[in-house]
Amino acid sequence: MHRVLCHVPVLTFWVLEPNFDLPNPFVLAEMDPDDPEDLAAALHGKTVDGWGLLQIAAGTGLAVYAMWAGILMPGFRKVPLRLQVPYVPASTKQVENVMSLLKGRSGKMVDLGSGDGRLVLEAYKRGFRPAVGYELNPWLLRLSNYHAWKAGCYGKVSYRREDLWKVDLSDCTNVTVFLAPSVLPQLESKLLAELPNEARVVAGRFPLPSWTPTSTAGEGLNRAWAYDVKAVQQAKQREPQ
Repeated sequence: MHRVLCHVPVLTFWVLEPNFDLPNPFVLAEMDPDDPEDLAAALHGKTVDGWGLLQIAAGTGLAVYAMWAGILMPGFRKVPLRLQVPYVPASTKQVENVMSLLKGRSGKMVDLGSGDGRLVLEAYKRGFRPAVGYELNPWLLRLSNYHAWKAGCYGKVSYRREDLWKVDLSDCTNVTVFLAPSVLPQLESKLLAELPNEARVVAGRFPLPSWTPTSTAGEGLNRAWAYDVKAVQQAKQREPQ
């Protein structure tokens, strides 16, 4: 009989399920909960039904992420529904691809909707100063600061509880975004209006809909797109009026 620990914000309980052939839950707990390749390797050659997927989600913390996105966002609900962005953490490969598109650059780096802060922390480690994340969810801000403390970077990176739509980007030269497709058209307008010519924007998971990327990295869900603001402005000027 296998025991799988499930978490919800106010309860912790054990689910007992006989003859369920999953990896040891303690092995699952030691994985990177946001890296699908870790989970795929653990489940290689196994058959998992719908109940099994639910238990995996609980065991790896995905259920907690869903609850955070849906319930624990008091500040988030002040943002108009059409501009809200759910929290989906970036995988290790997504972070690496984003950083590869910023290689050789320096200066200020900001992550719009910084989630658990991993992109900001990685940018700081690679020499970007200052490295700033904007996030409305107070729980994710606490998690970000914990990750910074654990990495020895607490107080060196900055996580701010501010609405990304109200942030002034005029002094930002490196911007990263992992946002939902529904808000990207509005984001394009904000970026083009505020960013300096020398700025570069790197989008993960979904590309900016009407901008032509300067370069890309990765494939599938791990793909990232880099956009140079000066090139985008020049392309806009060539468009017929």
